[in-house]
Amino acid sequence: MLCIRLLVFAQEEQEIIKEQIALIGYMVFAVLLLAVMVILFFVTFQKRKNKLLIERVEQQKAFDDEISRTQSEIQEQTLKHIGWELHDNVGQLLAYASMQLNMLESSVSEDIKGKLTETSDIVKESLKEVRSLSKSLNNDVILNIGFEESITNELNRLKRMKFTSAQLEIRGDKRALNDRKHEIIIFRILQEFFSNAVKYSEADNLKVILDYQPKQLIIQASDDGIGFDVASAEKGSGLINMKSRAELIDAKFTLVSKPDEGVLLTISYPF
Repeated sequence: MLCIRLLVFAQEEQEIIKEQIALIGYMVFAVLLLAVMVILFFVTFQKRKNKLLIERVEQQKAFDDEISRTQSEIQEQTLKHIGWELHDNVGQLLAYASMQLNMLESSVSEDIKGKLTETSDIVKESLKEVRSLSKSLNNDVILNIGFEESITNELNRLKRMKFTSAQLEIRGDKRALNDRKHEIIIFRILQEFFSNAVKYSEADNLKVILDYQPKQLIIQASDDGIGFDVASAEKGSGLINMKSRAELIDAKFTLVSKPDEGVLLTISYPF
C-alpha cells in the first residue's frame, strides 16, 4: 500500500515538474516574442526616421539648389541688362564722341592736334573695351561665339587692361558640355576668378587650361600673384558665388592659394 502511494506521489511530482517546465517554456517563448517585436519595432522606427531625415535633407538640398538657381538667373539677367546698357548707351556716346573728335582734328591748330589725336585714341580704346565688356556680360553673345572663344576674348581684354600675359591652353579632344547653359556657369566662375585677380592678386600673368578627358573636363585657372588667406576668402560673396555655381552643375570646386606663388582654381566637370 505504501509503495502504491509513493508511486502515485512520484507521478504527481513528475506532472508538476512537466507543468513547470511547460510554463517556463511558455514564458521564455513570450519573452523572446516580445524581444523580437521590440527589435522589429525599433528597426522599423529607425528606418522610418532615416527615411524622413533623408527626405528632409533632399528637400533642403532641392530648396537650396532652387535658391541658387534663382539667384544665378537674377544675376544673369542683371549682367545682360548691364551689357545692353554698355553697348547701346555708353558705347553709342563714346562712338559719337570719337566721331566729333575726328571732325575737330581738321579744324584745330597743329599744336592742339597732337593732344586731340591722343584723346581720340583714348576714346576709341575705351569704346573697344566697353564693347568687349558688354559681350562678356551677355549670355546670348557667349553662346553664339562659343565657350572657348568667350574665354579667349575675356583673357585678351584683361591682357590689354592689366596683365603681361593671359593665355588659354586646350588639351585633349574637345567635346560639348552636357548643357549649353553650363558653359555660361563655368564662364561666370572664371570671370569671378579673373575679377579677384585684377583687384587683389598683383599678378602679372593669367593662364586657363581646358583639359578634355574621357569622363570629365578639368578647368584650371591660375595667376602668379601674392595669393590670399583662403579662410577669410571663404566668408566673402565671391567665393560663395563660385562654389554655389559649381554645385548647380555637379562640378567639384577647389581653390588653393600659396603666399607669393599665386592662386589655382580647379573645376572638375563630369560628362
